[in-house]
Amino acid sequence: MSKGTIAILIGPEYEDLEVWYPKLRLEEAGYDTPLVGMGDALYSGKWGYPAPADRRVADVDPTTLCGVLAPGGWAPDKLRRDPSVLNLVRTVHANNGLVATICHGPWILISAGIVRGRTLTSTVGIRDDVMNAGATWVDQDAVIDGNIVSARVPKDLPAFARAMLRVLEPA
Repeated sequence: MSKGTIAILIGPEYEDLEVWYPKLRLEEAGYDTPLVGMGDALYSGKWGYPAPADRRVADVDPTTLCGVLAPGGWAPDKLRRDPSVLNLVRTVHANNGLVATICHGPWILISAGIVRGRTLTSTVGIRDDVMNAGATWVDQDAVIDGNIVSARVPKDLPAFARAMLRVLEPA
């Protein structure tokens, strides 16, 4: 029996490890983790690993999700331009579901307008973007601020996974 569904956003040149490590860890914990894209049947990661889309973001009812994961790579720059992606992220956030992001993924949260007044981390490359959007940026392996969980880079994935599960399954 599934504990719930967490949509994992994918797009062209997604960061391979930032999709597959959390996907497998969340599945191990009992969650469904469909890969949700903008319309292509298959996406290639930055390092060439293929990710077949399970669903199109436009076909997902965000009210049925317990969370959304916005991984990094170059995909967030494309994903944040899609109104369906932004609606999904805003709706999950408004429903107090998990909104998890790593590396360049906060670009999607910024475009969705949900970071002002929050504390996040990311790759240092978008630190200014996070701060200019009204968030406090910190240099930590994983940050929990309410229902938003963020991490910096692939080496932080173990801490990121533990933080996601703390939000999904509070003690």
